[in-house]
Amino acid sequence: MGERRTWPIHLLLIVASVIMVVPFVWQLLTVFKTTPEVARIPPAILPEEFSLHAFETFFSTVPFWSMFAVSTGSLVLRVVGQVAVAALAGYAFARLPFPGRNALFGLFLAMLMVPSQLFLIGQYGLIRDFGLLDTLPALAIPGMFSAFGTFLMRQAFMNMPQDFEEAARLDGANPFQVFWYVMLPMAKPTLAALTVLTGLYSWNDLLWPLIVSPSGENRPLPVGLAGLQGQFGTDYPTLMAGALVCSIPLVLVFLLLQRQFFRGIASSGLKG
Repeated sequence: MGERRTWPIHLLLIVASVIMVVPFVWQLLTVFKTTPEVARIPPAILPEEFSLHAFETFFSTVPFWSMFAVSTGSLVLRVVGQVAVAALAGYAFARLPFPGRNALFGLFLAMLMVPSQLFLIGQYGLIRDFGLLDTLPALAIPGMFSAFGTFLMRQAFMNMPQDFEEAARLDGANPFQVFWYVMLPMAKPTLAALTVLTGLYSWNDLLWPLIVSPSGENRPLPVGLAGLQGQFGTDYPTLMAGALVCSIPLVLVFLLLQRQFFRGIASSGLKG
């Protein structure tokens, strides 16, 4: 009886898995095709002759290593900044009583309902006034402050038992010592989850680098990929090759942190 009840769920999961995997397989096959093969109707599933020409065209067209350095530097700055700010703010909202705490946290939640594009003008004005246009910090600073990251860390700290915190205070620890030596180590899974989510958003960010890097000196990989799309035509094998190469670092990071990522999401009370 149990197997009869679960087979529809298994079938649904298999269908959903196929739907998610097919685009990736199609991308992988497109990399080895020629442009006429991609444009053929009906489309050719397998390439007539496997070729690495798309990778050669991508690396000769896009300054990959310079853009990779910009993407990596921006990601590191944004992740470190957001994790630090979100952890401190989340701990304050979860554990430190102060006047207006709930109202202020309500404003943070309200920010989640506002499209991020509405903040672009104000953020650009601040970056310009500080003279940071066309610099690496300009790409990362706005992403260091996240309402979602604060919410995620607050939920993690609220789900932790108070016994450890009270024991540390009895031993004479001040609030920062309690946070640094007791609470923060227990929040490592959530920190890993926030690191993955922030890194994913930073690595794929396209609009903000276009705004704050008008000269093109400090532009990340998504800008290079967007440049492969022409007004009158697109070399899809080259575009797919670039997308595949650019996705490899994120896939490796996720594989390394996947266990901590899922533990962090579960411990923050965000599981479905």
